[in-house]
Amino acid sequence: MFAVGELRNEMIRAPSVGVHPKIARSRRWNPFFKDCIAAIDGTHVLARVPSSERAAFMGRKHTTTQNVLACVNWDLRFTYVLAGWEGSAHDARILADALAREDGLRIPQGKFCLVDAGYAVRPGFLPPYRGVRYHLREYGVRRPENPRELFNLRHSSLRVTVERGFGSLKGRFRILDNKPHHPYKTQVKLVLACCILHNWIITFGHDDMIPNPED
Repeated sequence: MFAVGELRNEMIRAPSVGVHPKIARSRRWNPFFKDCIAAIDGTHVLARVPSSERAAFMGRKHTTTQNVLACVNWDLRFTYVLAGWEGSAHDARILADALAREDGLRIPQGKFCLVDAGYAVRPGFLPPYRGVRYHLREYGVRRPENPRELFNLRHSSLRVTVERGFGSLKGRFRILDNKPHHPYKTQVKLVLACCILHNWIITFGHDDMIPNPED
């Protein structure tokens, strides 16, 4: 795991600032999202901690977890990963920590990342409209009825990329969904190692674990 961790700077790199072909070729997203370089979200990974710390690590599903923040580009590569936060920590708080770190998350001037409604509107981060239908399943057979609904539907169809990235990561590395038996610091490094290996497979191999957008 230490050897894999040494590849972090090589395998987890900031996303390209150019217009990605996935966006450039799509009438749904181009030119509206041409300056969007990635999607950001958090995911929960099972954690094993001392009983005295269980309350802080208790996630939404009443299980001890670590909350992992990740930035995923349109090739499904992880371009930034911050693991180790307690499961009870809010995603917005973790993002603030990522931005404050010396080697933290940086969004180039004039570019932005897609985030969900739990994050605030700020330069470099674009959430959907709140209180407006968002996911495709919320529309049923109806079409968007106004510009905000249309924006949210297209935002959702592109931001699903980060969920596909998490689905691929957990589907391939089942250890992330099993009760860990390592010290907590090792559990954090394990998440980073899995993200590095995921990127290596996406870059140099064939991926059978990526769920389709429709799923």
